[in-house]
Amino acid sequence: MFNKEFDPNTITPDNGNYFGVALDPEKAALVLISAPWDLTASLRTGSSYAPDAVIEASRYVDFYEPLAPNTWRKGIATAPIDYSIQDLSHRLRSDAEGVIKMHDELGMSVLDNLMYERRLRRVNEGSVEVNDNIFKQASYWLERDKIVGLVGGDQSVSYGMVRALGYKYEKLGVLHIDSKCDMHEAYQGFDFSHASTMYNILRDVPQVEKLVAVGVQEFSPIEWERAVSDKRVSLFTAQDIWSRQFEGDTWANIVNGIIDELPNDVYLSLDIDGLENECSPNRGHLTAGGLGFHQVVFLMERIVASGRRIVGFDITEVVPSMENKAEIRIVARLLFKMCSMALKSVDSPMIM
Repeated sequence: MFNKEFDPNTITPDNGNYFGVALDPEKAALVLISAPWDLTASLRTGSSYAPDAVIEASRYVDFYEPLAPNTWRKGIATAPIDYSIQDLSHRLRSDAEGVIKMHDELGMSVLDNLMYERRLRRVNEGSVEVNDNIFKQASYWLERDKIVGLVGGDQSVSYGMVRALGYKYEKLGVLHIDSKCDMHEAYQGFDFSHASTMYNILRDVPQVEKLVAVGVQEFSPIEWERAVSDKRVSLFTAQDIWSRQFEGDTWANIVNGIIDELPNDVYLSLDIDGLENECSPNRGHLTAGGLGFHQVVFLMERIVASGRRIVGFDITEVVPSMENKAEIRIVARLLFKMCSMALKSVDSPMIM
């Protein structure tokens, strides 16, 4: 039963909703929330513009998903975007840049600098405010038994989402796809830096019994030490994956090992930095290599086929290009596949 006002066989309306679906979130099985936030970006800002760019590009996504046919008919809705998040990010960015510059130039001596302390305090207070905002948004929809997906923003926005999921699920697994493992403590002084997200999640969300990091290419020494010494963390580094495949192992076999580490309820945190550059040449942190688009889709499909549930997800660190808007369509297609697989993993009625 299709909504007479919605035609999935053409370019969808430019109505400010993901995929052009103007559906009441209260009726949908899956709700997408947005976090236009990139305050602590270390190298390249711009991911605060990603939600609007993905919404625009998503109008061109085709709705037939071979691995999860018609699951979109369970309902994908867009929650209202709180642009106060973006406003705060932009307003405090000069403070963040000042902190980063002083931290890099002065090192530990910066701790005695009053201007540094003031700027850092404002940034940290702003981050707490946004974390609470995302937590409340996600909690509202989780209490109504929705799958919640999040479009960032930088990786730091994942923290509020996982905190909210921790109140709903007693045992939660986080599948983190990224080129970095984000296990710094207060990176560059920021309590909630994008580079500290997984450290903060492991510290503050005890319901996360497993963190499976896939495709990580870069570690600081302390991050490596934390990752290998924490029994909750399982690593499938990029080097491990490449080496096994060079020696004849298959991606399917590697995926089986990844899935074996995950509990029944899975949160998928996808930093676009963990994918090949063709998936999003403009990103927060450019690295060589990465997982392929279809490798990620296969991994999601195998998770669902195993009987596990994708109870939430995020996609972060996408920096839209002003010159080439077409490339953001790859991200929009990936988001649709994430929605489709999450919907396939739950038993919900068709409403469209």
